[in-house]
Amino acid sequence: MSSDAMPTIVAKRFGYALKRAQHALRLGMDDALRALELTTPQYAVLCAIEAKTGMSNARLARAAFVTPQTMHGLLTNLEKAALLARDADPAHGRVLRTRLTARGRKVLAEAHRAVAVIEDRMVASVGAAASTRMTVALTKCADDLLSSAHPR
Repeated sequence: MSSDAMPTIVAKRFGYALKRAQHALRLGMDDALRALELTTPQYAVLCAIEAKTGMSNARLARAAFVTPQTMHGLLTNLEKAALLARDADPAHGRVLRTRLTARGRKVLAEAHRAVAVIEDRMVASVGAAASTRMTVALTKCADDLLSSAHPR
């Protein structure tokens, strides 16, 4: 949706601009990942597993911004595609530990390159310094919103 499709008072709001940028990023990632037969949530799952092998399904769901029920389907499909494997945890028989397969590492490396092109376009539009400042600011916004929504 173009910003001119929304009334100016809304289109100029920070939250709306952020959501519009996120939506554009998601569309770009979906297009780039389609050639690898991946979805953006599947890519997020593979990235999370790459960062920390053996994460629980609940932690993977949070990392990929999906529900635990959706995560089960994502993991099943990624396992069928031979991109990951799940092994029983020796200490907890019912717990499955998830890891990337060799094929999964190869496809993920290709996906990283495809997503980098999209991210590079995004960064080029504002410059590297502004991108770094925005990353810090958005991380703080998210942390503040999440901590006020879920006080400890």
